[in-house]
Amino acid sequence: MSHLSQRPADAVVGETHHHESAFGHVTGTALYTDDLVGRLTGVLHAYPVQSTQAHARINSVDTAPADEVPGVVRVITAADIPGVNDQGAKHDEPMLPTGEIMFYGQPVAWVLGENLEAAKAGAAAVVVDADPLPSLVTIGDAIEAQSFHGIQPVIDKGDVDGAFADAAHVFEGEFEFSGQEHFYLETQASLAHIDENGQIFIQCSTQHPTETQDIVSHVLGVPAHEVTVQCLRMGGGFGGKEMQPHGYAALAALGAKLTNRPVRVRLDRTCDITMTGKRHGFHSSWRIGFTEDGSILALDATLTADGGWSLDLSEPVLTRAMCHIDNAYWVPNIRVHGRIAKCHKTSQTAFRGFGGPQGMLVMEDILGRVAPQLGLSARELRRRNFYPAGQDTPYYQPVRHPERMEASWDQLLSSAEVERREAEIAEFNARHDHIKRGIAITPVKFGISFNLTAFNQGGALVLVYKDGSVLITHGGTEMGQGLHMKMMQVAATTLGVPLSTVRLAPTRTDKVPNTSATAASSGSDLNGGAVKDACEQIIDRLVHVAASLLGAPAHEVRIKRGVVSALSSTKTVTWEELVNAAYFQRIQLSASGFYRTEGLHWNLSAMRGEPFKYFAYGAAVSEVEVNRFDGSYRLRRVDIVHDVGDSLSPLIDLGQIEGGFVQGAGWMTLEDLRWDDSDRPSRGRLATQAASTYKIPSFSEVPDVFNVSLLDKAHEEGAIYGSKAVGEPPLMLAFSVREALREAVAAFGAPGTSVELASPATPEAVFWAVESVRDTPGQPDADPLTAAADAEEEGARAETPGTADSEEGVTVPS
Repeated sequence: MSHLSQRPADAVVGETHHHESAFGHVTGTALYTDDLVGRLTGVLHAYPVQSTQAHARINSVDTAPADEVPGVVRVITAADIPGVNDQGAKHDEPMLPTGEIMFYGQPVAWVLGENLEAAKAGAAAVVVDADPLPSLVTIGDAIEAQSFHGIQPVIDKGDVDGAFADAAHVFEGEFEFSGQEHFYLETQASLAHIDENGQIFIQCSTQHPTETQDIVSHVLGVPAHEVTVQCLRMGGGFGGKEMQPHGYAALAALGAKLTNRPVRVRLDRTCDITMTGKRHGFHSSWRIGFTEDGSILALDATLTADGGWSLDLSEPVLTRAMCHIDNAYWVPNIRVHGRIAKCHKTSQTAFRGFGGPQGMLVMEDILGRVAPQLGLSARELRRRNFYPAGQDTPYYQPVRHPERMEASWDQLLSSAEVERREAEIAEFNARHDHIKRGIAITPVKFGISFNLTAFNQGGALVLVYKDGSVLITHGGTEMGQGLHMKMMQVAATTLGVPLSTVRLAPTRTDKVPNTSATAASSGSDLNGGAVKDACEQIIDRLVHVAASLLGAPAHEVRIKRGVVSALSSTKTVTWEELVNAAYFQRIQLSASGFYRTEGLHWNLSAMRGEPFKYFAYGAAVSEVEVNRFDGSYRLRRVDIVHDVGDSLSPLIDLGQIEGGFVQGAGWMTLEDLRWDDSDRPSRGRLATQAASTYKIPSFSEVPDVFNVSLLDKAHEEGAIYGSKAVGEPPLMLAFSVREALREAVAAFGAPGTSVELASPATPEAVFWAVESVRDTPGQPDADPLTAAADAEEEGARAETPGTADSEEGVTVPS
């Protein structure tokens, strides 16, 4: 067992603890970036001047009318930027446009006011004169115009053409699916001020403080050591605060420089949703071949990501989608082409899963479509194609522990009683003409690590004070996912002290420099390794002090729950006594830790290598009920078995699994981004720009029965205390909801009906899918009013306790 993954007896990791800020969250005492405004005096408030055209040539920006508005202090345009006018990952994203508007809602200028109302009034007074230019709004527009940007990578393994020639069954099709709005509770927020030495201090809701620092530095034209970025905590991020916050932080810092007053940038919901990037929607075209027995023989696919107006992180999102198109299935011969559509709308960005969900969704949609045509159940087709031992991925990375996929699947089949419920659902559907149920099980195999090898590093600073108390700072940011609690548990375990001994300081760039984003599900892996390294440096010094106190060899010293002992000594001392003795012996009681993920290599040009440290596995069973007349449906029950290795903090991991699943179900079934693609002046405007028009999951969408289990005996060698990442993989478990809807829709048609289902599978989409399958001969018809009443009665009867259709109640884990 590796030193990194070896877990001591009676460790603090593995214990169940609440979120580090749980009490602050529920009492309202936990502070967020915008809460800090009241601690400063003379704060100016920023508000954007947004474009009302999707694509236009700027003739002039007249700011003079805004200067006449009471309370307006300054209008900032591109001409005020002293350094590089760019806020993007690929240097193709001007912070403020100089000649060309690229999307509807793009900020053209910013107004600073004594209060938000003054800033808004000033923004409304600015006059932007721009001539409209042709615009591409949909991914279809871009494909037709051959409007692409960035790389166009290719995966090519095996003999694809020869395999198709040998295939017993060949299918082909297209599939386009929507992106997703992050809809974090806390919108983008930054607060900047300048101290007496000219140091720029920025409080920012950011997943990547170092890159926020970098971009502020080059926008202002100052070295990085003049900029300090702190992230206290975020009210959600989901990837939307990996690249997107930097420009707003730079604007706040620029405003503070220009006015010598603190500047607050906090987007309201409409500004946030119309100005920031989303999950990438995708278009796919595919051709797949099977053997006679239903084994996948070949896949040829083209994935087109909807990148928006600039590249942002579209290139790594695309490559991760391509690397995950196999999901949990072995495809011996595969060719995948990738490209990024350039459109005139928000620049799409990172979102939980980072392209992985998009690639995996393509494969799950294919299997769900073709299973009936192969004469197999979708469950059997999926299981039949799992990775066997000894195989590698389309990019030639060996798949370790494929048996864990089978273990998760088999454990779920048993615990969720899938076969029994399938029979009950078939019997239910035979008795009900207007309501049908469906059940589906889908797998997840998700690679963990950043695509770019250099990003797989983390840092930490651990301080032990004379009284024995411990303060840790690490490079990861807290966005509600529980990272801070896990890092405190890692520190307590490594030092051998009670959890109450450890406190955590906010993440900031002058304590831990050059960090990677808290993203790619790697926060615990990278920062946990760094925290452990720092703690071990301190322990290596302390054991020699302890040896002299105990009269025993240093290698015998053990520190456990704050008690210091040695195998050959009857004496013990407390942690506090040891630390105090070390101080008086002038032993350093602080350390800077570092961790880099070993064993990674990646050749982007060849799309080949081992980009992932390991794979996380999981499976989910979902059961739904669909009403024929309006396409409405209910998620009746969900059962999940998920692989988190040896959990660092089980309660937090359960929360991540539940939350990720629900967010994925929202993407699959509810969240429908709509841009105006008409020829009206409003072309390119995002129509779904508020909670009233963009539906995210609520309590009513949470399943009635929700069972989550962690996979047993899943120690991950070479990862921090044997654990695995848990942030992103659970989102893809929600594919089971969409596939269950497909099964329910198919039940309205003739046996063996193949169902094409839109994504998101909104009630409207489900209704039209039902209508499509009902076009087949022999389906019942009825008077709509009578049938609707029958459907309501059927649904009520199905839910009456004690009837043949009732379920045993199962509670959600607390």
